Amino acid sequence: MHELTHTEAIDLVGRYEAEQEIPEQMRADVRALGSLLGRVLRESGSPGLFDDVERLRVATIQAYTDETPEAFARAASIADGFTLERAEEVARAFTAYFHLVNLVEEHQRVRILRERGGRVESADAADSITTAYRRLSEEIGAEAALERLQGLRFHPVFTAHPTEARRRAVSSSIRRLAELLGERDAAEPDSVDQRRTERRMLEEVDTLWRTAPLRPEKPSPTDEVRAVMAIFDETLYTAVPHVYRRIDDALQGDDAGARAPIVRPFVRIGSWVGGDRDGNPFVTAKTTRKAAAIASEHVLLGLERTANRVGRTLTLDAESTPPSTELIALWHRLKDADEDAASDIAKRSPNEPYRRIMLLLARKIAATRTRDADLAYRDPEHLLADLRTVQDSLVRASASRQAFGHLQQLIWQVETFGFHLTELEVRQHSAVHRKVLDEFESGAARSELADEVLEVFRTIAFLQERYGPRAAGRYIVSFTQSAQDLANVHLLARHAVGPDGAVPVLDVIPLFETFADLQAAPGILAEIVEHPAFASRLDATGRRLEVMLGYSDSSKDVGPVAANLALYEAQAAISGWAVEQGIELTLFHGRGGALGRGGGPANSAILAQPPHSVDGRFKLTEQGEVIFARYGDPAIAVRHIDQVAAATLLASSPSIEHRNRDAAERYAEVADVMDAASRERFFSLVKAPGFAPWFAKVTPMEEIGLLALGSRPARRGLSVESLEDLRAIPWVFAWTQARINLAGWFGLGTALDTVGDEAKLRRAYDEWPLFRTLIDNVAMSLAKTDDRIARHYLDLGDRDDLATLVREEMALTRAWVVRLTGGTELLANRPVLGRAVKMRSPYVDALSLLQLRALRGLRAAEGGQVDPDLQRLLLLSVSGVAAGLQNTG
Repeated sequence: MHELTHTEAIDLVGRYEAEQEIPEQMRADVRALGSLLGRVLRESGSPGLFDDVERLRVATIQAYTDETPEAFARAASIADGFTLERAEEVARAFTAYFHLVNLVEEHQRVRILRERGGRVESADAADSITTAYRRLSEEIGAEAALERLQGLRFHPVFTAHPTEARRRAVSSSIRRLAELLGERDAAEPDSVDQRRTERRMLEEVDTLWRTAPLRPEKPSPTDEVRAVMAIFDETLYTAVPHVYRRIDDALQGDDAGARAPIVRPFVRIGSWVGGDRDGNPFVTAKTTRKAAAIASEHVLLGLERTANRVGRTLTLDAESTPPSTELIALWHRLKDADEDAASDIAKRSPNEPYRRIMLLLARKIAATRTRDADLAYRDPEHLLADLRTVQDSLVRASASRQAFGHLQQLIWQVETFGFHLTELEVRQHSAVHRKVLDEFESGAARSELADEVLEVFRTIAFLQERYGPRAAGRYIVSFTQSAQDLANVHLLARHAVGPDGAVPVLDVIPLFETFADLQAAPGILAEIVEHPAFASRLDATGRRLEVMLGYSDSSKDVGPVAANLALYEAQAAISGWAVEQGIELTLFHGRGGALGRGGGPANSAILAQPPHSVDGRFKLTEQGEVIFARYGDPAIAVRHIDQVAAATLLASSPSIEHRNRDAAERYAEVADVMDAASRERFFSLVKAPGFAPWFAKVTPMEEIGLLALGSRPARRGLSVESLEDLRAIPWVFAWTQARINLAGWFGLGTALDTVGDEAKLRRAYDEWPLFRTLIDNVAMSLAKTDDRIARHYLDLGDRDDLATLVREEMALTRAWVVRLTGGTELLANRPVLGRAVKMRSPYVDALSLLQLRALRGLRAAEGGQVDPDLQRLLLLSVSGVAAGLQNTG
């Protein structure tokens, strides 16, 4: 196949981009940023870099559009023909392009959300919480619906799992570019403002290009804590009360802001960052204390600034807005405790009691942050009491809009975040607890491990005392396999504080991860609730219990199809048991970002859950790139929380529960056939002799461990000869990089083929939410695969039998999914997502070709010698593919 002329290349790229039907504003943004990147490559790259990038870009687009072997071979030959130095630069260029395209896509979502936000009818969006509330009211009555709304709970838990391949420095540069894109939108065309903005954008793109894309070393757990804090500072602190305000505005109409809000704070932010020590030796009790201190510092600083801001606006005169007796008494208490400041503030606000008090409250919050015992608040409840005294006085003085305006948002922030910001959760492996207890029983000298395990309980007690009981106390036992595994936590807590010490308040949460553990869960729970410590805690909380379900290890254990079905059955069984026992159950979903780890749209998954498994409460892990994708921008964060809360409220409506129950019964036989067939197919692959080393050879699994993604090791300790102890993240990440995504779909094609009845499966797709969610998620996963590239990865191994098995199952699954979703290709029923995937695919192909070149060189090295230049090219390409596909593990 001949190399295209310049004119032919321009024509090809133009036709390809036109076929994607991108919105015009988005297309303009892509062109603008792409043009700036091209200019930077010419100015700051080595001579000829831009031309080489364009050659490979055109070649991969040509190979993607005509799919001939010759076109693909030509693109591969271009990638193979670069010097290693040039290949590295090209990989960096494509990675930078993806960062810019990701930014444009996010900016387009924000643009659409803001456009909708300006219209009254936006409140009627099908997946908004106000619509869910109205629908629920129609089904169960207004009073019952209000009770459920006020009992709603959404609890995202941020984790430090290493799936965010971008450096924080890169993320910061992209965030600055996002702000400049917004300024560019607001500027008049060809104006001085627009030209200044574009000059600054060019400077920022140049900074992005010059910033090293790979972290020089792994982040520490403290670094991971600070990365999550950036999301709080920039987004969540203001976005969460904004969600409450939007809902209250929609429900109260013209009375909103002049009456007490209907909505109660329903978001709670959890964190494993600095608390999750399962397999991470770098997370110690000292780390946990530091994580809590950092989080508290951030929230108290935010509350202090907000109280000051509210105080400066409450310039209400005592004559027009007389203070209540309680407010006057509060002023005297504050004045006595902080005389000099009170005197100074009184001089500047001579007849403004509300302003005076709020400014003194801000000083008390500051004193809480700096640990000034004379002024500090003991706990957030005392601050809330003072704020409500101010609010009640305003209401009595007929200043309702001031009472329920900015002051109400501050109250919401205190109610949501307290003085701790994130509810820090500890996680530890059940085997560690058993090992320490065995050590105690044997009378052996206490080991460092035992000392550390006991110190964790003393740390939890300390955090509860300093920041309040919500600051810490949830203790998750991973790989829970018996009731004793849970009872062991209480035994260790007693060891930690001694016979006369006060044990910290503990909510011990089982984590059921493997297929066998999920099946055993109801029996384990029935036994543990009889344990004295558990029974006592149940009584103290009004019989509330949390149970965590692991998506990652169950999927790696039996394959994605059987895991999805097993998780549904486990939820149904646990929920049924909880209803019988009068227990208020919260199921905690250990979902990762990628489909092989339970990823996919959360709201559709919630609406597919078994009856009583949600009941107005939804808790899940959020990690890595998912945290920044869902919470990195305020508008997107507000929309995400609104959507998830809507689904959580609606999931327990009679119509949804009836639909899910009926569908599960109607298609139980189909589920049984799919479960057995998919597991058998999955085992034929992963249990084949020599599978583990073959997997390590045909994917960059080993090399991923070299990326400085997170503080946590990639394995719990075993060699590549065993998959059992390989973490689910590198398992998923490696298949994603090889453009196979096996962890998200393998076994589904065989399962559907074994059922065989296409008409019945089409009906199941229409009527059975769990099945529809599974099929739609697999369609998205398969759309990001590429059989031609996958074949080259599989050729790196010497097992034609396993390679053939993978490719045949991929083809079979693809064919069935296309037939069930309609159309002639994947994602035909989801055109916006389909266009986004197609727009990126040729550019991801370019990075995959560079990665294949590096892998081939590394695999061919004699005597285990590693070429550092090839290794660096591989790691750069891994980072780029992750940015291009927008999911990792």
